[in-house]
Amino acid sequence: MALIAPRVTGALPSEDAEKLGRALAGSDDITVFVDGTVHRLPPLARDAVVDLLHRFSRGEAVTVSSVEDMLTTSKAAELAGISHTYLRNMTDRGEIPVEYRGTHRRIPRAAVMAWLEGQKKSEQGDDAKGPGKDA
Repeated sequence: MALIAPRVTGALPSEDAEKLGRALAGSDDITVFVDGTVHRLPPLARDAVVDLLHRFSRGEAVTVSSVEDMLTTSKAAELAGISHTYLRNMTDRGEIPVEYRGTHRRIPRAAVMAWLEGQKKSEQGDDAKGPGKDA
């Protein structure tokens, strides 16, 4: 599968961003028209469109790109916010699954996202304990 190059769109003018923000306030119901025909988006697509619109309403510039299911160690480490050496060590220990393409490692994007979610939950658990409290 060939990936399409990312598309970068600048921030909306502040007046347009404010109008969009007011339109989105309190609603995640987005209607999409293609050639005059109404289409109901599946939940994942709807959530992505709503997220995109919210970013525009905050005056943010946005980049839209395709993502690969299998990532190089560099891309996976960038997504996880860790060094690629640390990521390689994690794959060696079996903490994150890895596939080999010859001598090159490929890490499932879903595995990186699951690891990030686990880190987030772990941090939330530590925050709930409070300073100086043991588990």
